[in-house]
Amino acid sequence: MAVRAAVLPAIGAPLEVTEIDLPDPGPGQVRVRLAAAGVCHSDLSLSNGTMRVPVPAVLGHEGAGTVVAVGEGVTHFAPGAGVVLNWAPSCGSCHACGLGEVWLCANALNGAADVYARTADGTDLHPGLNVAAFAEETVVPAGCLLPLPDGIPLTDAALLGCAVLTGYGAVHHSARVGAGETVAVFGVGGVGLAALQSARIAGAAKIVAVDVSPEKEELARAAGATDYVIASENTAREIRGLTGKQGVDVAVECVGRATTIRAAWDSTRRGGRTTVVGIGGKDQQVTFNALEIFHWGRTLSGCVYGDSDPARDLPVLAEHVRAGRLDLGALVTERIDLEGIPAAFENMLAGKGGRALVIF
Repeated sequence: MAVRAAVLPAIGAPLEVTEIDLPDPGPGQVRVRLAAAGVCHSDLSLSNGTMRVPVPAVLGHEGAGTVVAVGEGVTHFAPGAGVVLNWAPSCGSCHACGLGEVWLCANALNGAADVYARTADGTDLHPGLNVAAFAEETVVPAGCLLPLPDGIPLTDAALLGCAVLTGYGAVHHSARVGAGETVAVFGVGGVGLAALQSARIAGAAKIVAVDVSPEKEELARAAGATDYVIASENTAREIRGLTGKQGVDVAVECVGRATTIRAAWDSTRRGGRTTVVGIGGKDQQVTFNALEIFHWGRTLSGCVYGDSDPARDLPVLAEHVRAGRLDLGALVTERIDLEGIPAAFENMLAGKGGRALVIF
């Protein structure tokens, strides 16, 4: 069956919106009609080669939709059911899964190498980060789906699959922000806005948002920021000035650049914690000297997918949404259709990107 999709023909090439041939679901697979998909900076990282995936591919890893058909052996999803895509399904048997660290599953992305569809001329297509959400419909393994939580609209639920799980998890699981602590969030995109809301939910006393764009201040403050700093070479000094010259307890870096990682580290107090969520390239080298590591006693940690277990955390996030503590709509800076995805990528490259939401 032919459906429209945004295809990445090669690394570094522009996305092409075209028809693809999507087969019926095979054993253990589910066909989903997408209601919405988020355009995440990680998709840009895939398209430019920062993260390697087989190509040609259909990108998009954050989405929600309705089950159209199920393959042989699928018993826990049925046509008509609302679902949220899970781009990083855990295998349950690798070393990380055995430790309960399912976000580090060694086999989570194995499906990205599969052929899941074909172009009109018969060229094999791969499913990006497993789920190929930049399409009207997709076919995924049943393990790549989670039930739609009660009371959450499908279009809003799309954001739960990456931005919210990552931002919430960075604050609650990785940085473990406590009530009364001070927090700085670097980068006010979709993940950063989710992190700001999550810091507010955690009871942070002061929440500083940092971004290069003055236009994002209103968004940041609506999400929970008490202060807003325009990124510059003086960022760390400004943040220390807002915290009695001490620095924040926690910095969450959502950009993935050496300069912002270093600024986040410099912005924390002695003994503070810096969590790096942003995905940077190999050319982004961050340096520290041995004396400062000893003297400041700070902790620097990476954070994959918010250190989240989607099956565990999705119901928690849904409860925050239903209670009005978490506003999914506030993460969206632009609502577009499938044809608008290439332009959304250009906006991200220009530093203008928030979270664009594709409505199908």
